[in-house]
Amino acid sequence: MEMQSRRKMLRFMVMSLVFFLAEMAAPSTASRSSLSTQNLDVQAQLKLLNKPAVKSIKSPDGDIIDCIKLAHQPAFDHPSFKNHKIQMTPNFHPEHAFAESKVSSKTKPGSSREITQMWHLNGRCPEGTIPMRRTKEDDLLKASSIKAFGKKKHKTIPQPRSADPDLLTQSGHQHAIAYVDGDKYYGAKATLNVWEPKIQQPNEFSLSQIWILGGSFGEDLNSIEAGWQVSPDLYGDNHTRLFTYWTSDAYQATGCYNLLCSGFIQINNEIAMGASIYPISAYHNSQYDISLLVWKDPKEGNWWLQFGNNYVLGYWPAFLFSYLSDSASMIEWGGEVVNSESDGQHTSTQMGSGHFPNEGFGKASYFKNIQIVDGSNNLRVPKGLATFTEQSNCYNVQTGKGGSWGNYFYYGGPGRNPGCP
Repeated sequence: MEMQSRRKMLRFMVMSLVFFLAEMAAPSTASRSSLSTQNLDVQAQLKLLNKPAVKSIKSPDGDIIDCIKLAHQPAFDHPSFKNHKIQMTPNFHPEHAFAESKVSSKTKPGSSREITQMWHLNGRCPEGTIPMRRTKEDDLLKASSIKAFGKKKHKTIPQPRSADPDLLTQSGHQHAIAYVDGDKYYGAKATLNVWEPKIQQPNEFSLSQIWILGGSFGEDLNSIEAGWQVSPDLYGDNHTRLFTYWTSDAYQATGCYNLLCSGFIQINNEIAMGASIYPISAYHNSQYDISLLVWKDPKEGNWWLQFGNNYVLGYWPAFLFSYLSDSASMIEWGGEVVNSESDGQHTSTQMGSGHFPNEGFGKASYFKNIQIVDGSNNLRVPKGLATFTEQSNCYNVQTGKGGSWGNYFYYGGPGRNPGCP
């Protein structure tokens, strides 16, 4: 009898402990409500970003590329685009007349082998669609907020002529660039060496790009940007990806990466914004690069983007901008990293190849054939090309001129090293 009583007591204690632990583990009503609201917000945003696909392609790198109808892309979600007529071809091009049809959405037979994108290995998008990298639930959950997803933080532009060096590094962004200013610019071109720099922290990134800038470096800065980047926070991996960005108010409320908000209108069905570039350069081995051209159509005023020799990707409508509705006042080419100093030391996140410019071809990363577009819509060699870096012992830049490379520079570095503690 006593044994039975003890067993009952033991069962009671075990059950009580189970209920207690379950109660402790279960979220409160408030937190359940919060999680439910967050989940609804995430699903709503995913529905907004991921449009119905005509065809979906699974890329070897894990991406899913959705082929969506041209008129269904995110740009047209915004009321400002309601009556916008898609411009399928620029009226003018800095390199040649469009009547010659030298630029199209297709690579010509017999043309030299260009860099492609990883997803091309498993398929292509049909005419009348554009390829769009699918945003996953994890992508949104990693962001500091759903609204912050796909946006840059404030004050990330290199400002070469600032009188206060502390102002340049307070945002944690560091650069190694070449630039021109003091004139009116209607576009820029360059060929960018493509690498896969190592990133120390997931919240850091490394990129190489062209900046088209208008206005002051205050709250009204206009910027159009294009290049390649490695950004674990944005893409969930360390692959090198083609990207674009724009803002008309210094990254405060407007703009985003790629097609993650209303803005850039894509017309090309072959190149996906945010998709990985393939192949990439290796140290003391094969070198790969991409050419990017951004220019302003003098007739419509839209800013166009071309990738390589054959792909006109699309445009930023003129009405998005204030200063850039006329012209740019500064052009920058080069690299940028985030230095979060997470362990109290300079980050070891690499810029470019992760090697300093003095190592040269095959080891250091480069920009070559640097040009600007002038008021007559012609490509020109930039006058007064200058360089800028916050900490040359961490990342540096060296310019050169000559031969088939025209105006060029090597740039980058390893970040933390004995000279950059």
